[in-house]
Amino acid sequence: MRGRLLKSLFSLGIALFFLGILLTALVWYNGNKNNVETQKQFFQKKRTPPPSELCKGCRSEQTQQVIDKVRERYNKTWIKQVGDYLNFRSQLSRKCHGFDSAFITQDNTPVGAKIVYDGEKKRTLQVTPEIFSTFPKEHPFPNKIWGTCSVVGNGGILSNSSCGKMIDSAEFVMRCNLPPLDNGYENDVGIKTDLVTANPSILINKYGSLQQRRRPFVESLRSYGNSLLLLPAFSYGFNTPLSLRAVYSIEDFKSPTRPVFFNPEYLESLGLFWRSRGLKAARASTGLMMASLALEHCTDVHLYGFWPFGNHPQGLHALTNHYYDDVQPKNTVHAMPVEFEFLLQLHSQGVLRLHLEDCQPGEK
Repeated sequence: MRGRLLKSLFSLGIALFFLGILLTALVWYNGNKNNVETQKQFFQKKRTPPPSELCKGCRSEQTQQVIDKVRERYNKTWIKQVGDYLNFRSQLSRKCHGFDSAFITQDNTPVGAKIVYDGEKKRTLQVTPEIFSTFPKEHPFPNKIWGTCSVVGNGGILSNSSCGKMIDSAEFVMRCNLPPLDNGYENDVGIKTDLVTANPSILINKYGSLQQRRRPFVESLRSYGNSLLLLPAFSYGFNTPLSLRAVYSIEDFKSPTRPVFFNPEYLESLGLFWRSRGLKAARASTGLMMASLALEHCTDVHLYGFWPFGNHPQGLHALTNHYYDDVQPKNTVHAMPVEFEFLLQLHSQGVLRLHLEDCQPGEK
């Protein structure tokens, strides 16, 4: 009798033990299910962040808002407005006379003429026979109008853009400050060059002011073939001997590159033109100068590499200042965002076309 009782108690204990395990499992399952459902609901409630919140590299909330507004304006369908383009070109030509005076020539600046520096109004230079000999006899392209022109800035927005073929498809291609075109950049920026500028800073910092070895400078010009090399020889006093050394280096090494000088009278007129429209910077950037020159000489003006912010307008990923370096963007004397606003206005008006998106492979 006692044995049967013990056996029954033992069986009951085992049953209670397994019942406890079952209850514990049920409690754990329900708790875990609730936790999973809570997490699921949490992720479902998360909204897609707007572009400004994705802009992790932007320097301020104001910059984020500006990029959002630029995207909104830029993403509208672009249509060329011939009337607005012709009106703007007419205003620009009347004030600046780029057809006649953009470059110093033997026609417009004879021996004995007095050159007034546009960056130093009190500084003048009397043209000597030696300096006169460095001037082209006439305007490199007098009264010439091209159908399409590409003006190529050096902004980091060009990195991985695949815009090389589109850039090169233009009849005339302008580039700024001796940018690299080889070593894998061809697909993004193209190789065709009809005019390229050289700022004093690159001649000083990269080529030692051309005081010693000049071959590296001349060899760097091979990428540009027989293009025009535009130098600001008469903007500031120190520019003149530096620009002349560049000309002599090209002559001595028999480079096909053709050096020309910006006419300071043209740059002065151009500065007045943009200041009359609200530009307050001490001096326009080279990019704005090239865009202005193109608007006088080209029916369809396309701008590439013009983007002053540290994040891409489409993907919002971080960008470098130039497509060929790792330097972060910064605002300086050029007041680039203000200039960009003017260019964006002209884009919206159908006067010129900004390219702020990647180009499709094979697109021309």
